[in-house]
Amino acid sequence: MLHPAVARLCELLPPPISGGDAVVWEEVERTARLVLPADYREFVESYGGGEIDEYLSVSTPPVPGSAYGDLLDRVDPALSDRDREELGALLPGSARPSLLPFADSASSDVAFWLRDGAPDDWRVAVFRRQAPHGMNRWTVFAGGMASFLVAVMTGEVSPFSERLSVGDRHEFVSWRNV
Repeated sequence: MLHPAVARLCELLPPPISGGDAVVWEEVERTARLVLPADYREFVESYGGGEIDEYLSVSTPPVPGSAYGDLLDRVDPALSDRDREELGALLPGSARPSLLPFADSASSDVAFWLRDGAPDDWRVAVFRRQAPHGMNRWTVFAGGMASFLVAVMTGEVSPFSERLSVGDRHEFVSWRNV
């Protein structure tokens, strides 16, 4: 049975006919010392690496042949002190969780997991490259990756420099079809 947010995502964004990517999660955990959220693992198994609405690219662990298999190469990204301060202003206390990017927009925005607590509790933060002067470029979403994608597609949140395609139809293009 699919994670409820992944099931809702499948309603909004039909998975590719070619299917998702086969990843040996235990191997990822062993070699990268990283356990990834259950909704993300189900997303990868249903969709694989690819693009949503020709705008948002989703990374996966390494998959032979996939240009989107760079997730594990992106651990601990470099951010400026200013960017970290802006993000810190949105987080309670002095918490500074480590970040792991999992998606990039065509506008060079980046969606990260805030790696704080158990993987299934990781929230999403988006760094928006293009924001009006004086505006915090970060958006923090109080849910996981699949819930975040549902919220973006339904227009509940608009964290990116541009909106995903408007309307009820969204498309996922697998790396196999790019």
